Amino acid sequence: MFRLNFKIALRNLWRNKGFTLINVGGLAIGLASCMILLLYVAYEWSYDKQSSNYKNTYIVYNHQKTSAETFSHTTTPGVLAPEIKATVPGVAAVTHYSYVQDHLLSYKNNGLKKQGMFTDQDFLEIMDYQFLKGNKNKALQQTNSVVLTETLARNIFGSEDPINKIIKLDNQEPLKVEAVIADVPKNSSLAFDYLMTWKLYEKLDPEMLKGRWGSSFCETLVQLKGAGYFDKANEITAGLYEKNQKEKLSRYELYPMAKLHLYSTFKNGKSVGGKIELVRLFLLLAACILLIACVNFMNLSTARSEKRAREVGVRKAIGSTRKALIGQFMLESMLLALLGMVVAFVLIELSLPYFNNVLDVKLIINYVDWKFWSALFGLALFTGLIAGSYPAFYLSSFEPLQVLKGAGPNAGRSSFSVRQVLVIFQFGFAACLIICTVVIYQQLNFLKNKSIGYNKSNLVEIALDGPLLKNESKLNLLKDQLLKSGAATHVSFFSTSLSQNGNNTFGVDWPGKNPDDMTLFNNRVAGYDLMETSGLTLLGGREFSGAFKDTANVMINETAVKIMGLKNPVGAQIKIYNTPVTVTGVVKDFTMESPYQEIKPLFIYYNMNEVTKMLVRTKASDSPSSAIDKINSVMQHINPGFPLDAKFADSNFEKQFQNMKRLGTIANWFGGFAIFISCLGLLGLALYMAEQRRKEISIRKVLGASNMNILTLLNKDFIKLVGIANLIAFPLAYLIINHWLEDFSYRVSISIVPFALALSLSVIIAILTVSVQSVKVAKANPIDALKYE
Repeated sequence: MFRLNFKIALRNLWRNKGFTLINVGGLAIGLASCMILLLYVAYEWSYDKQSSNYKNTYIVYNHQKTSAETFSHTTTPGVLAPEIKATVPGVAAVTHYSYVQDHLLSYKNNGLKKQGMFTDQDFLEIMDYQFLKGNKNKALQQTNSVVLTETLARNIFGSEDPINKIIKLDNQEPLKVEAVIADVPKNSSLAFDYLMTWKLYEKLDPEMLKGRWGSSFCETLVQLKGAGYFDKANEITAGLYEKNQKEKLSRYELYPMAKLHLYSTFKNGKSVGGKIELVRLFLLLAACILLIACVNFMNLSTARSEKRAREVGVRKAIGSTRKALIGQFMLESMLLALLGMVVAFVLIELSLPYFNNVLDVKLIINYVDWKFWSALFGLALFTGLIAGSYPAFYLSSFEPLQVLKGAGPNAGRSSFSVRQVLVIFQFGFAACLIICTVVIYQQLNFLKNKSIGYNKSNLVEIALDGPLLKNESKLNLLKDQLLKSGAATHVSFFSTSLSQNGNNTFGVDWPGKNPDDMTLFNNRVAGYDLMETSGLTLLGGREFSGAFKDTANVMINETAVKIMGLKNPVGAQIKIYNTPVTVTGVVKDFTMESPYQEIKPLFIYYNMNEVTKMLVRTKASDSPSSAIDKINSVMQHINPGFPLDAKFADSNFEKQFQNMKRLGTIANWFGGFAIFISCLGLLGLALYMAEQRRKEISIRKVLGASNMNILTLLNKDFIKLVGIANLIAFPLAYLIINHWLEDFSYRVSISIVPFALALSLSVIIAILTVSVQSVKVAKANPIDALKYE
């Protein structure tokens, strides 16, 4: 019986090639979209789960309480790790590590600037990286030892064995290569190219690493012996700051390392989500696109009901049971699903490189991974089952006497059919995606065009390396040479990139401050000529100048003035870390960290020993490449042996919008897929309606109806469906975008434009889709439909 049904199914699919092609295409696009989204979800879900004991590995969160709210971050003091090791029970290993920093590594004539971290031997124990060369038990014990990743070792040494070779750090410190580990997986929150010892960190910067609980500059990892130790360990860790400082400014928390990537958003000391929301959104998107593909299949299958009705009637008349007919239709559905799966696999392979580039991930198809093939076959079979169930039960329900008499399979049925409900669902989902995509781009443009308080055009940020650091005389020489050579019109210095997070502190006091007021202030270091170089606006007072001794002076921003309630801020005396300082200038608020959040209070002080960036304003007439060449020429003369590390400020600013751009691109693509598949479903319903109303249309034409009258008649019903779909989609889309916009301090107002655009697009698309079939029906000769009447 199966063999017979299989032959019949193949003949039906071959006989109706157009129907087969449309159905396979719709299912293939749906399956491919679903699988790509699921691959991305699996990739995000696998973050920080590479180590063998990741379930018992925790990163320490620092919850700092202020008068307004609690700030949560992973920056901790250097003294925390040894304190946890000494006082917390159940700890298998504990380590601290610095944030990644760019350093020059050189070997012979080969120099590379790569990202490295300072840490200790326990870090390797906790993270459990694969050692390709060297002894894991001896790594990172000697002060000047280094562990390289595989790619970096190959880039520096080529085919040479790197073990025991000496490389130089910033052309100064010799480092001995003790081991080579496999490259850090891209889905790891801890990304680096090489590891150096904590002892070397202390040697290079002993002042910063003094045992102070109030100085947070590193991150801390803790690995417990088992899950049973967690509650007690977390309780003791939480009170370590108060125990040592006798203050309740900070509370520590052991937070699962495996949750760091997806649940990194905290509000008032509590985790409220993070990237997990995007993962859930992609899961929902995957399910909806696959469902739309199934709906499309149902509509196309039932649209052919007129052609299959007589077949069902004849087969029932000669003894075929409904069960057998259901089996045949389900077999056809499964065959189409399997064909769609094959095409989907090809589409996945072709599109993965593009999506990897857009999402900045590394999604791959592992051909030996049974999970991938199980998911693909499972989805295909599930799709075939769901998509084929309604047509199978619907088509097999026809009464033989009724259909053989020509009464039609739909006699006596409700005018508002399941097919219409399915089309409403399809276009409702598509309209929702259109609205969300438009709002994403509106918000992106709003943030990019909002004033940021400084002029980022022709502004170059250059990292200071080697002998330039903590060398004021050499920095002044460099500044003079850049100005004299014409490479720059203005030059200044800053402690970080203008668009980068930096230092902050509670240690600011001012006259009239409430003792309970715990306001977190950002702080930066700047050199002379900051205003002219960066384009910042000075609202009052003066900036730092060589004509004054500014070591005990600060500049503050507008927000700081408001918080401190200073009526005459210029000349006001405030305290920073209990040291009296004078406010010499007030800077207009500018966006320094995230363009998404409100501007925080800031003070800027002068200390050339702490600057790490040089700000260079180039000539507007110079092209970017010409400007960089001029700067590089001067830099190589003043600081030879160090490659130029220069980035344009506008490029750095643009990078902050990458995630939003990616979200918009993904919404564009998969929204387009959803609309395309929905159009196929609408085409199916149009085919069905044309079949049902063929005689009615012919009679109307005989009685004098024009082609335009017929087109209007056929399109009117579909426009109603699309209108209903949009009315359902509008409130849902509003709730989604309103929730998304809540994360932005500066947000675009929700206008009628996205909703009007979604309605207009969906109506136009529906008219164009339906008209393909409507024109054909309107132009048909009425005699063909009425000659047997």
